[in-house]
Amino acid sequence: MRVLERLARQRSRTILGLMTGTSGDGIDTVLAEIEGCGESTQFRLLAFRTCEIADELREDLFRLFQPDAQVDDLCRLNFALGEALADAALSVIEGAGMKPAQVDLVGSHGQTVRHLPGGHPPSTLQIGESAVIAQRTGITTIADFRPADIAAGGEGAPLVPLVDHMLFTSKQGKGRIMLNIGGIANVTVLPAGGGPDDVLAFDTGPGNVLLDGAVVYLSGGRERFDRDGARAAAGRADAGCVARLMEHEFIGRTPPKSTGREEFGTAYLAQLFAQLFDPLEVTGDDLLATLTAFTATAIAAGIDLHAPDAARVSEVWVSGGGVHNGHLMKLLTQMMPTMTVAPIDALGVSADAKEALSFAVLANEALMGRTGNLPSATGALRPAVLGKIAIGSRTPHWVSESGSGSGSGSGSGSE
Repeated sequence: MRVLERLARQRSRTILGLMTGTSGDGIDTVLAEIEGCGESTQFRLLAFRTCEIADELREDLFRLFQPDAQVDDLCRLNFALGEALADAALSVIEGAGMKPAQVDLVGSHGQTVRHLPGGHPPSTLQIGESAVIAQRTGITTIADFRPADIAAGGEGAPLVPLVDHMLFTSKQGKGRIMLNIGGIANVTVLPAGGGPDDVLAFDTGPGNVLLDGAVVYLSGGRERFDRDGARAAAGRADAGCVARLMEHEFIGRTPPKSTGREEFGTAYLAQLFAQLFDPLEVTGDDLLATLTAFTATAIAAGIDLHAPDAARVSEVWVSGGGVHNGHLMKLLTQMMPTMTVAPIDALGVSADAKEALSFAVLANEALMGRTGNLPSATGALRPAVLGKIAIGSRTPHWVSESGSGSGSGSGSGSE
C-alpha cells in the first residue's frame, strides 16, 4: 500500500512499541525514533511508561492461562486487551507532549495465552487485537510476530535476539550476553564482532513466574511480587530442593528451545506445593529463597551448558522485571564470578523499556520487508518477515483524497 511505501522511504520513523510479558503485570510502552533498518538501525528513546493493567482485566487474562479457559472469554479479552493497549499507547504519546498524528507506526507484541512449539502441529497464540489499536489510535499497527516463525519451522521464540544483535553486538573486545528476566528468562549470546549466524539464544527456564506466583499464593493475593527479593533474602534456600528442581527436562534440553506458563505456570507451582515443599517445615521466606535460587541456578547453568562462547564473554547485561530483584541479581553475580552482571541501563536503554523497544524495532523491520527472526535462535528452517499489519484509521496528510501524493510530508497523520 502507498501509505506503507511512503513510511518505508522516510529517513527515520517515530515508532511506538507495546509489550506485555509472561507476568502480565503491566504494559511497557516505548516511543522511539528509529533510523535505517537491519544492522544500520539507530534509535533514540523519546519516552517510556509502564501502564498498569486493571485488576479485573488482569484476573480475566490469568484465567485464560488455565487449561479450561473458555473460547468466549478468549474472544472478548482479545478485544478488551486491544483497548487497554490502545489506551497505553495514547497515554505515553500524551505524556511525551506529542499527538498520535506524529507517530508513524505501532509494534505490539500482545499477551501470550498459549505457547505450544512442541505441539502437533506447533502453535502459539497472542491476543490484544491489533485492529482495535489501529482504530483507536489511528496509527498503523504491526503485531502478532511469532506465528510466521513457527510456520517456518521455528519455536516462535525468542524473537528479541535479532534486535540484541542489531543494537548491542560489540564490534571489538569480548562478547556479551543479553539476559532478560521477565516471567521467563532468556539469553542472547553475542560474540564480539559476530554476524547474525553467530548469535545463540534460548530460554533458560523460569524468570519471575514462579516467584510472583508464590508471593500471590503466600499473601492470599494481597501482593504480587517479592519487592527487591527481600523475602527470599530473609529465607534459607534448600539446596536439595534446588537440585531436584534442576532435574526438570527443559533445563537440560538442547537449544533451540522456548517455554512459558505451560511448563512453569500455575499447574507446575501447585505441583511443587503438593509434592516438594512441606508446609510444616518450610516457611514462606524459605520457599521464596529456594525458588529464587532455582531461577538463578537455571540461568547460570543454561549459560554454562549451552553457550559455547561463554568463556570469551565478560559482560552480562540484564533487562526485564528481574533486574529489580536485588537478591536474584546478587545470586547471579555469585554464580558467574568471571563476568560483570549489571542492568542494561548502562548501554543507554532502561531495563524496563528494552523489550518494548525491541518490538518497535521489529515493526520497523517488518515495514521494510526484512527478516524478523534469527533461525539460529528459533530453529526456523528459513528467515521470515514477522508480523501482521492493521492499517490505522487516519490518513497521512501527504496522501490526497484521490490517493496520490500531496507534498513531501513526514509520514505523520492528520487529525
